[in-house]
Formats: sequence, C-alpha cells, structure tokens
Amino acid sequence: VLDSQYGLYAWPCAVVLAQYLWAHRRSLPGKRVLEVGAGVSLPGVLAAKCGAEVTLSDSEELPRCLRNCRRSCLMNDLPHVPVIGLTWGRVSPELLALAPVDIILGSDVFFDPKDFEDTLTTVYFLLEKNPHAQFWTTYQVRSADWSIEALLCKWNLKNIPVPLHSFSADKEHLAGSPLPGRHTIEMMIISLARSDGT
Repeated sequence: VLDSQYGLYAWPCAVVLAQYLWAHRRSLPGKRVLEVGAGVSLPGVLAAKCGAEVTLSDSEELPRCLRNCRRSCLMNDLPHVPVIGLTWGRVSPELLALAPVDIILGSDVFFDPKDFEDTLTTVYFLLEKNPHAQFWTTYQVRSADWSIEALLCKWNLKNIPVPLHSFSADKEHLAGSPLPGRHTIEMMIISLARSDGT
C-alpha cells in the first residue's frame, strides 16, 4: 500500500462482504445500515442498491476517504446517501446523533491491531442503541497472533463465524472481480452477548 489512506482502494474483504449482502439481498429493503470504515463503499453502495437505508462513514480525520464515499454514491446514482465522519473509539456528535441501525457493515476494519479495541468500542456503542442489531464483518487473515477474542469478552460481544462456502464466496473470483484472489478471508457476525454469556 503506497497511500496511508487505505480507504482509497477496493480490498478483497469488501468483495466478499458484498457477496454476502447479495446473497441476503431480500432481507435488506427497509433495514437501517451503517458502513464503518467505508472507503470506496462497495458493501454500503450495494446495500443501498438493494433497498436498505444506508449511511456511509469513515474517519473524520481522512477527508479524502469521505470524498471517496461521496464519489462512490454519485457514480452509483445514490446522491442522497449520507456520508459522515466517524472515528473509531471517539464519541463524537455524529456518533451520538446516529439513529439506531439494524446492520453495521465493516470490511477489513480489523486491519491494524492498534485499532481493534477502538473499532469494537464503536461497534458496542452502536449495538447498545439497538440490542438486536448485528455487525457483519469480513477480515483478511494476516497473522495468527492477531485476535479479537479477548476484546469480544471484554465488551460482552459474541461472534458467529460465517463459512464463505455458505454464500458462494469461497472462490478466487467473485462477480467478475479477481478479488479476493488467493487471500484468506474470514467473515463473522458480531452481536451483543446475552447476560448469560451466550
């Protein structure tokens, strides 16, 4: 990556998450969806095209990424999709003003271990606004030493792995794209754990 603003690229995880959305497109109309770390916004744009009420977000500290989100909306005839600046781990007026969402999307937001807890802190805050909401996320396996398991316990969150073959994403080429290629991509759904830990 030559640019420090990773959100200026379409990454393999975005294509896999978009494939999951496409496989579940009939459940999306009317759902309130927030994409975090949206970058080029492939999953969020697809969700909007499938009838979801989408808001796109990326770090308020990365104006080029936010412009990229807006450009993706315009290029896909979605000029009214809101784009907001949300920085993981920071309680901001934008975060506080967000209405409860049903689905949070995040592709490759577990990229840098220093951001893992900030990401989950933000997700936890959003899930508390709607305890029935879910965080649909894909990530590329980059190191066997990187794990969010302890953080999930700390924040009272549970995760359910989603096998890629269950939505036909276990291929090197998806939807005519060479992504994900030979990368190891995983998907999980994160939600609030019940008081009994399940």
